[in-house]
Amino acid sequence: MFRQWSPSSLKARFRSFFPSLFTTPQSPIRAMSTTANATYGHKEHNYTMLQAFEWYVDGDGKHLSKVKSELPRLDHMGITAMWLPPPTKASSTNSVGYDVYDIWDLGEFDQKGARGTKFGSKEELVDTIKTAKDKFGIITYIDAVLNHKFGADRTERFKAVEVAWDDRTRNVSDPYDIEGWTAFDFTGRGGKYSDFKWNFNHFTGVDYNAENGKKAIYKILGDNKGWALAVDSENKNYDYLMGADIDHAHPDVQKDLFNWGNWVLQETGAFGFRFDAIKHIDENFMREFVKHVRASDGYSQVFCVGEFWKDSLTDLEAYLGRFSEQFSVFDTPLHYNFKQASDEGDRFDLRSIWDGSLVKNMPVDAV
Repeated sequence: MFRQWSPSSLKARFRSFFPSLFTTPQSPIRAMSTTANATYGHKEHNYTMLQAFEWYVDGDGKHLSKVKSELPRLDHMGITAMWLPPPTKASSTNSVGYDVYDIWDLGEFDQKGARGTKFGSKEELVDTIKTAKDKFGIITYIDAVLNHKFGADRTERFKAVEVAWDDRTRNVSDPYDIEGWTAFDFTGRGGKYSDFKWNFNHFTGVDYNAENGKKAIYKILGDNKGWALAVDSENKNYDYLMGADIDHAHPDVQKDLFNWGNWVLQETGAFGFRFDAIKHIDENFMREFVKHVRASDGYSQVFCVGEFWKDSLTDLEAYLGRFSEQFSVFDTPLHYNFKQASDEGDRFDLRSIWDGSLVKNMPVDAV
């Protein structure tokens, strides 16, 4: 028979097993996750975020409705915030959303084979977020995929140079013209919300030449073009990850993305972001994006967490140390500690679970 523990008993037992976690010196800055929950929700303590989806969710367009139906249970469990999957239109109907096509389409327009996303319609998205907040005090964070785009409407010809896969700073070809999928017209949306159309000038690289079918990393050439410098140093420069890599230094790109940041919160009723693949995005852009969103009336306390997926406490601490705004990242080293514990079973010393983790060293900024 399993023993049932009350929440207070569980908390006390947890503290007895891991006292060091609760004696770590805390930053004088209050965790933005706490502030966001307190400001925008109506729960008083024990703030807990849930990832309200997983990679293999059925692609029947009903997930958002399912999340809504589960809200009473989530409330009873003590959930105070949820991270929903990317709400933006992807390049295919059954996509989880990380191959983003149109950030201004939240399942409203007939694009890429369907009106809704894999998870449901815009109406269902807004209704789920509103119900969660108004009835249960659960606030929502938007999964923002701002590193790249997929599913371009047309190809374009432009000059590029091939670079090495393991050293993006080393050219392995002479410059030449290629044909890349970089023209995004969004004809199905017809300019609603944003009339910005993307072309090759708004990207730094692609990985496919449609003219000859060759796969390689192509750095797009032109005035003021090049990889972002304030990115992770893996592969000497890890700006390029996949698809058409967004040039966050381009002023037109910045304007459109900043506008979207304000709009998507106002349009959906969400109060924060989970940013995808931030180690590939220029740090300066990320700082300015967060600052811009928090400068809007009513959104000064929005929570922002980024996915900097690297098993390196040093790199995570350095990234956070350069961020002028309060910002959080997922505790990747802790994830790998848990994996090691799972692999080793009873051979793992549970007292070392926090070793080298962000939650031990910078708990205010750890998720």
